[in-house]
Amino acid sequence: MEMPYKEVEKLPPFTHKKPMKTNPVLRLLIKVLSRADFKDTDFTYETNRMELCENKPCFILMNHSCFMDLEMAFKIFNDRNFCIVCTSDGFVGKPLLMRNLGCIPTNKFVSDLSLIHDINYAINKMNVSVLMYPEASYSFDGCATPLPRKLGLLMKKLKAPVVTVITEGAFHRDPLYNCLQKRKVHVHAKVECLFTPEELEQKSVAELDRALDEKFSFDSFAWQRENKVKIDEPFRADGLERILYKCPHCLAEGKTKGKGIKLRCESCGAEYKLDEYGVLQSEKPLFSHIPDWYKWEREQVKNELLNSSYRLDTTVNIGVLRDDKAIYMIGSGRLLHTTEGFRLESDDGSLVYTQKPNVSYSLYSDYFWYELGDVICIGTNDTLFYCFPEKGVPVAKARLATEELYKIKKAEKAANA
Repeated sequence: MEMPYKEVEKLPPFTHKKPMKTNPVLRLLIKVLSRADFKDTDFTYETNRMELCENKPCFILMNHSCFMDLEMAFKIFNDRNFCIVCTSDGFVGKPLLMRNLGCIPTNKFVSDLSLIHDINYAINKMNVSVLMYPEASYSFDGCATPLPRKLGLLMKKLKAPVVTVITEGAFHRDPLYNCLQKRKVHVHAKVECLFTPEELEQKSVAELDRALDEKFSFDSFAWQRENKVKIDEPFRADGLERILYKCPHCLAEGKTKGKGIKLRCESCGAEYKLDEYGVLQSEKPLFSHIPDWYKWEREQVKNELLNSSYRLDTTVNIGVLRDDKAIYMIGSGRLLHTTEGFRLESDDGSLVYTQKPNVSYSLYSDYFWYELGDVICIGTNDTLFYCFPEKGVPVAKARLATEELYKIKKAEKAANA
């Protein structure tokens, strides 16, 4: 919906409401609609220590790989009623449906004290489990994304069993970079009661956080290669430039292009083939493993930040999330990201928003956001700004820069303390 920003500002923000249990009819509907995906992937799962949390509300932490994640959760926990922590933009245009699905809205990478209250209310008052994707965003490169610190503190507060769900093959089923094209691949999940309430009480917050970091430590491309999982779709490299946006041969950015089974740099002509087992092949390869290339890009961004040469400056179309009725498109503007943080300004001057580097440890950036385009999202609990940059601007780089800049500022603060 198009609306001037000055009118959007006047709109009341989200009205907080208590969580609801999932409607049984919707649970059944999801079960029916999921059958095709489960058949195509021959979905299976295994459990460990789950007898320790039988008939008890749990805090369920699941890695986030693709749109199939929620379907898997409803199948695995078919005998449990649970609420789902989800992004608030998912409520737009369908708040009643989402609430009846048991969803608890929150803004990604924004401090939200009400979310802690809602999770505690669901588990200890409603007596239902809560499903949360602690990574908050889909994995770009098939590896775990940073987890929020002091999740262990929340687990101690809840005093409920903690269950983890780690999937294998889900990332390859429908990787976000690959233009939302589904592949034929077996999907498996490992479900484990990681901590009982008694174990939570015995461990420190730091110990709990370390255990979660270890559990959420995976590499989907390494798993594919080591287990010889064959993916022979002829479009498997489509969109790969969204991850591998910087050429390691000529250092050009935004010139790589993934199409079919190949990734090619349009600046220097360097070309890689993505084979059926997720390995990059080339006559003179600098990388064969996609996450290694992505880690190299992270180091390149870090170096740019340290020498103050990092700069993202792009025209954007701006959408604003203020309530659950619509994303309000307010026109075009400019997004600037430097070592000072973000600055967003609309062309008409009605919006000027700045965000310091210490606000969040990561960034809500996404590919094909609701099929509108790649997006960078910043903002507060009351208002989020969805910035759709020029074609070819690597939103993955903005996420890497946000994460590395946060670490740098945190280290500087500790050194000066």
